[in-house]
Amino acid sequence: MDGAACPLCGGGAGPFHRSDRVFLRCGTCALTFVPEAQHAEPSAERARYETHRNSPGDAGYRAFLDRLLAPLSARLPPGARGLDYGSGPGPTASVMMRERGFVMRDYDPFFAPDEAALREAYSFVVCTEVIEHFRRPAENFQHLDALLEPGGALGVLTGVLEDDAAFASWWYHRDVTHIAFYRPETLAWIAKRFGWTLERLSRDAALFLKPGRGLCV
Repeated sequence: MDGAACPLCGGGAGPFHRSDRVFLRCGTCALTFVPEAQHAEPSAERARYETHRNSPGDAGYRAFLDRLLAPLSARLPPGARGLDYGSGPGPTASVMMRERGFVMRDYDPFFAPDEAALREAYSFVVCTEVIEHFRRPAENFQHLDALLEPGGALGVLTGVLEDDAAFASWWYHRDVTHIAFYRPETLAWIAKRFGWTLERLSRDAALFLKPGRGLCV
């Protein structure tokens, strides 16, 4: 497979890396992605997620999530309302935010398919280890934008591809459910596309701030 249209920006993409799967790189937004023909079947995808052992009782996992949740929480007033988008089989981000006094809902297409949660708007949305699974990132980010109130915040936690030369040895791409990989310039492209302000909190945590008079400070 020599090329395909980028699922994020629609730009042309060409070969980037080949192992057990093909990885393509967009020449416009720098998204690295697995073509649709090589995506895991939904049943296999769910089975993979069911092997995850993340839970609110895991101190190490909580510390990992706090790379995003702690700085996000510092920006929010008490009682702000948020959504854990892609909460997984053992929701933890929403538990941690409730402990901090925020009002939370969970959504996950496999484990918490609450469509009513997707018909509301929120002061903040968190996607922890989620956006690397997006099959149609253009549609997914458009949906996330619609879920945010003016002035709201989208917090993402994902492995960011800082060094192309290290991709071949990067464990992150060996997970068959990981199909979209973001470079720093990809995050910047997303922010520009939706008129968001991007703040990199750490190598793998970022905030997108939607314009408007909202609750974030």
